[in-house]
Amino acid sequence: MKRIVLGTIILAAGLIALASCGPRGGKKAADSEATATEMENNIIAEPEFDIITTHGTMRIKLYGKTPKHRDNFVKLVKENYYDGVRFHRVIEGFMIQTGDPFSRDTTLINKWGQGGPDYTIPAEFVSEYWHKKGALAAARKGDMANPTKASSGSQFYIVHDENACLHLDGQYSIFGEVIDGLNIIDKIAIVPTDMYDRPYEDVIIKTIKPVIVEPEVPEVADTTMVADTTKTE
Repeated sequence: MKRIVLGTIILAAGLIALASCGPRGGKKAADSEATATEMENNIIAEPEFDIITTHGTMRIKLYGKTPKHRDNFVKLVKENYYDGVRFHRVIEGFMIQTGDPFSRDTTLINKWGQGGPDYTIPAEFVSEYWHKKGALAAARKGDMANPTKASSGSQFYIVHDENACLHLDGQYSIFGEVIDGLNIIDKIAIVPTDMYDRPYEDVIIKTIKPVIVEPEVPEVADTTMVADTTKTE
């Protein structure tokens, strides 16, 4: 079994202010406002992104319970940090790894897997998140050099086969999942690779775009008054 030495990411979320309720409405109005606020906070807490690659597009959702990794990913996306970065480590039946800025440059091929920003992210282990297919997890250095299991500042991997990755639970920070486009993972995973698991053909992230989720607007009931045609004798 091959072990992973893998990577990360960060966001900045803003709160959407709700209009204050008037003096009327009582508890029902207050409950409605609380529900709306909770919905808005959930949208902010778990943003979605499209990872557009040369082999297709995967839509991901970041988890609200790993805010440091979430916020870092959002920050890097805003900076276009991942544009042009390769999937530099691909192991069919295991995972696909990306996020190393060195991988843009083929002259630096011997350094692929070593790049990233000059910081790490503290581990965020959440028991309900596990290495299921499509899970996003942060790469990191090995335990000897990294006893706190801090994550890479940019590198991450996506699980291809959960059965081969379950032993990684509690060892690498899982911070999101693919919610659409699992077949793209399959397409990338079967690309032929060299002895260092580097694909022979380019598998590149063209860009990563945030998915703008429009709030649902409730249908307004037709309140047009209808004339009363009943007669009283």
